[in-house]
Amino acid sequence: MLFWIFMLIMDLLVPLTMAVVGRSYMKKPPKKINSITGYRTAMSMKNRTTWEFAHKYCGRIWYICGIILLPLSIVFMCLVMGQDKDTIGNAGLILCAVQMIFLAAPVIPTEMALKKNFDKNGRRR
Repeated sequence: MLFWIFMLIMDLLVPLTMAVVGRSYMKKPPKKINSITGYRTAMSMKNRTTWEFAHKYCGRIWYICGIILLPLSIVFMCLVMGQDKDTIGNAGLILCAVQMIFLAAPVIPTEMALKKNFDKNGRRR
């Protein structure tokens, strides 16, 4: 049971992080354009407008995904409660892999939205 609790906590870290960081980016993007923290792509770092747009857009997706993944992750892990450690570990690994897809996937719609709303120099269309 202890291993199941550990795996549940570990598998809730990604959706919790997505929800918290997503909410933070929606409300208050990082002040300075930098190459260390934040949503960093060539297009998002063109100027302050693209930087804020990208963070608000991606933050909203992350927030929604995180909120949806939280209860789904709990339900998924409840399905393997009481199983052997290998089953719990494999279920946790699969769940984590799916969560990583949801963590990385918002880059695609965010970049598409940036290209739709800004020209190649970062000026709003």
